[in-house]
Amino acid sequence: MTLLGRLLSNRRAGEVHAAWNLPHLQGPDLLSVTSHHFVDGGAIPLEHGARTVGGRNLSPHLAWSPPPAGTAQLLLVVEDIDVPLARPAAHCLALIDPAVEHLGSGALAAQQPAAGVQVLRSTIGRGYQGPAPIKGHGPHHYTFQLFALSSAMGTAPDSPAPDRARPRAFLSSLTAPVLARGRLTGVFER
Repeated sequence: MTLLGRLLSNRRAGEVHAAWNLPHLQGPDLLSVTSHHFVDGGAIPLEHGARTVGGRNLSPHLAWSPPPAGTAQLLLVVEDIDVPLARPAAHCLALIDPAVEHLGSGALAAQQPAAGVQVLRSTIGRGYQGPAPIKGHGPHHYTFQLFALSSAMGTAPDSPAPDRARPRAFLSSLTAPVLARGRLTGVFER
């Protein structure tokens, strides 16, 4: 696998197609997003990596500053912007009740998410999918992006169920104005 990683070293999705840069997900205010497990730009500990790389596939602790008044729902998008594909890979999508102030370790588990959390489909499965980049591909940046939405997803009678939509289709279908947004980036390498 190291050879494959080296061969693909110049292929990376990049940040241009990340949720953060989608025109309809721009927001006027910034949220501060932090973690007890890593600092912005720091290494993501192995326990938060996928089981296939020796990790526990345990979502990290996340906390954020209070969302602005009028926030109906929070959207968390975790993407690997260095995957050797045309677009970043979504490692987790979740809708979070705005009353939730932080997520403890493991709160994004597919089978038992924390109270106030609805995990959605990701590129790989459902719930948090830990980092597992190709060995030898170099450092991968995982962005934990949080969006404060002015209306809850899936509440309109004709809207598709968010838990069944594919990540890119779901992100493209968002119409609720974004009141604020924030992100935290962690790095993982094999």
